[in-house]
Parts: sequence; structure tokens; C-alpha cells
Amino acid sequence: MQVVNRRSFLQRTVQVAGAGVLFPPSVRGLVSACTQRDAGGLVVPRTSPVDQAGPGRGGYGDLVPGTGILLLPAGFACTSFGVAGELMSDGNVTPLAHDGMAAFGWQRNRVRLIRNHEVTTRGAPLSAVNAYDPSAGGGTTTTELEMSGPEPGDGRGRGESGDADFPGHPAICVVRSFVSLSGTIVNCAGGPTPWRSWLSCEENVRGVREGFTRTHGWVFDVPVAAEGPVAPVPLKDMGRMSHEAVAVDPHSGIVYETEDNAFPPGSGFYRFLPRRPGELARGGRLQMARIAGSPRLQIFRGSAIGIRVGDAFDVEWVDIRHPDPDPNDALAEDDRRMALFTQGADQGAAAFNRLEGCWYGDGSIYFHDTRGGAAGCGHVWRYLPGQGNRDGGRLVLLFESPGAEVLDSPDNLTVSPRGGLVVCEDGSDAQFIRGLTPAGEIFPFAKNNISQSEFAGACYSPDGRVLFVNIQGAHTGDPLTTEPAQRGVTIAITGPFHRGAL
Repeated sequence: MQVVNRRSFLQRTVQVAGAGVLFPPSVRGLVSACTQRDAGGLVVPRTSPVDQAGPGRGGYGDLVPGTGILLLPAGFACTSFGVAGELMSDGNVTPLAHDGMAAFGWQRNRVRLIRNHEVTTRGAPLSAVNAYDPSAGGGTTTTELEMSGPEPGDGRGRGESGDADFPGHPAICVVRSFVSLSGTIVNCAGGPTPWRSWLSCEENVRGVREGFTRTHGWVFDVPVAAEGPVAPVPLKDMGRMSHEAVAVDPHSGIVYETEDNAFPPGSGFYRFLPRRPGELARGGRLQMARIAGSPRLQIFRGSAIGIRVGDAFDVEWVDIRHPDPDPNDALAEDDRRMALFTQGADQGAAAFNRLEGCWYGDGSIYFHDTRGGAAGCGHVWRYLPGQGNRDGGRLVLLFESPGAEVLDSPDNLTVSPRGGLVVCEDGSDAQFIRGLTPAGEIFPFAKNNISQSEFAGACYSPDGRVLFVNIQGAHTGDPLTTEPAQRGVTIAITGPFHRGAL
């Protein structure tokens, strides 16, 4: 894949996907013939979670040795852009700590990426314009891309791989980039919405007592159409907590939220019932998941209490009556951090260890417990909403990592248009992107070849041809002086995805 200048790009532009945020058209592979149903009708994997998927079973084969930024299977290529420290179109410097991200269609042949920056310290805002808190250095940036290149069926014959169904790698051109949310902190993940925006989540509840000028721990809505820093509105009814990620059910408008709040006391799985779907600023009701018949179930212990892959649980929901538990910052930071979880736990809500990525696909919500399981290396969960989406649903354990060599601390994730899950690692050693097939088999898809920094922000272009992902890099410091290998970067991966589950 190549990055070209804008003039040469425009001379050979072809039309690609229409506008629209990527909600993958199907993950029906997760309910394929390779599965079975439990007594309640819920689909669960039939294969062992330690099976490794090779070519023909959802995987793509060995990673090819090389000197590039990523190690990838044969036939795949990548290019990078948006490096921390680079000057953006609006005159601001690209921030550190690239994290959660989503891709949106924009005009005929363009894509807009909205990207979180998990800056963890006090400091100057990304932009002085519309800064929520002038002492907070996190937020989001938006990058607009143009893509051109052959598509299947365009008559150009076989692509670079010799595969008639893969016509070659598209060219990608960065058109412009700019700050789109300023003055927040620890913007970890979030999620795309059906109303074409990105919900950016703060993973920290600091406030005036910690030297900031505003309270933090909120969700902010950033429209894809924004041309600069949005006027920031904290969505307070969605809770003040250590937010990780969110996923919107487009059929009901319900927003599901994960909490990254290490045990003790634990993390909750939440849902937000808006008064008016798509208009979150009008408020609504926050609830936390409870396992029916098993109050205070401590799922963070995983197999230590007998939970196995394929186990399913009926879910109830309890109200969180005080989503802003400390409006005056009177509590100590740790007490403030535990406040929402404690409200739910007192009503029997379930305790996970640390909940991370969260994504919607095919009527389900998928999320990770990064330290779940007997080995403490990670759980992958699927939640199916109940009838009418207002009642309880069912929760099933899709995968448990038996050890760090298989999957080490799953973090961000996305659902592939081809039926699998893309899993970003946040482990303690080498960092991989893993694929999880519809049959519950896992395989390595990419390896960070330049550092041990985590992967984050996996998402597909609306046409499914490009997988975007971030290498996070450093959380603190000056992006202009940070070591090059520790600067966050965004990567576009292309190749014969149709050969496997991703």
C-alpha cells in the first residue's frame, strides 16, 4: 500500500463505499453451523478455546518476518499516518496516546476517523477553542482520508496476491486532520453511534480536588461532521466513572457501557436508557447488570468458580440512582471511583474484573474482561438483549484465554464484516492483534514490530476493505520530544480479508 500526494490521488480516484458509520452488515458467522445451542437457545461455540485457526478455518497463516511497523500474514500490507508530534491541518500538534477510534463514510470516496487520545496528565488542552477544561490535555482528533484503488469486479484481473477476488491494495491520502474534542482527560475508548458520531469516554474521575477546573469521568458526543473542536457537553446521566467503551444498539437506542475499574471492588457492565433515542443530552436512566439467581456473582474469578466457555446467564438490570455521585468533589478519588459500582453491587449486580472494549454487531454486544479467567489473561463475552430491548437479556462466555501466549489481556475490539472478532492486546510483552473465528478459534493476525505498546482503536472502513488500528505509544510527555518508537501512530491494513474471518 502506498501514500500518495493529493494531486496524483485525485487524478485516479474511483468511487468507493457510500457514507455511513460502519455497523458491520453481519456477524452471522457467529451463529454458523460450527455452533450449538444451549437449553435456552443461545448460540455457544462447539470447539475448544485453545484451538488455533489456520488457513481455511478462519485464519490467514503465519506472520511474515520483516522490518516494517507490523508483522502480517502473506498478502497483507499496511501504511501509517497520524504520528504523535506531526503538525495537523489546524496548526495543532498530533497528541500522544492514540486509543479508541471509529471510521465513518464521508462524501463519495472519503473516510473520517475520530480518534481518542488517552493523555493522563494535567496540561494545556489540545486546542484552546471550546476546551471543556483548560487544565486537561486529552480529547479527540479527526482525520479525513481519501481512498482509491481497484475493487472486486472492476475488470482489472488478479491482484498483487494472484487472487481473483483481491484486486490489490488501495492508495490512501490524508486530506486533513484537526482537533475535534479538547479539554478532557484519559479519553480511553468509546464507540460509534447510528446518528454518525463518536462517543468519547473519560477513564478517570478526577476533578477539582486533584487540581482540575472541572469534574471528569464523563462521556462526550463528537459528531463526524464537526470541522473543529465541538462545544463539549458531559452526558452526566450516563454516569461519572472509569469509563472504558460504549456500544449503541441501533434498534433500541440503548447504550451499553463498560467500566475499567480493577478488582477490588470490581467493574460493572451498564446500560443507558435514553429518554429519547439518539438524543443523549436529554438524559435517561443508568442501570447495571445483575445475574438472575446469582446475586453478587463475582465473574472476575472466572473458572475458579466454575464458569466455562459456553456458559450462559440470564441478566437483570438494577437502577443506578445517582449517576453523578459526587458533584462537589467532596469524596476522595478512590471513593468517587467506586461510587457507581458500589450502588450496583449493593443491589446484587455482577462484579467483573476489568471491562474493556465494547462493540455492537448482529443484534449483540461484545465486550472483554481483560483479566478474566483462571489464568487472568482474558474473557470475551457476548450479550444478547431481551425481547423489546427493555427487559433482561442473556450473557454468554465466548472465549477464555488459557495463557498469555494465546491471548494476553484483550482490550479494544471490533466486529468484522466477515463474521469474526478483531481483538487488540494490552499485554505485558509482545503485542498482537488476534482474530477470533465464528467457531471460537483464535489466531494471531498482526504483531507490533517496533515496540511493546498496546494496540487500540480497531475499526473497519465502511466498505470493509481497510482495517484501521492504533499503536498507542506514551501517555505523558511532549509529543515533539518523545522517542519515535513511543509515539502513537495510526495504521491502515489491507489485504485478502475474504480468505478468513476478519
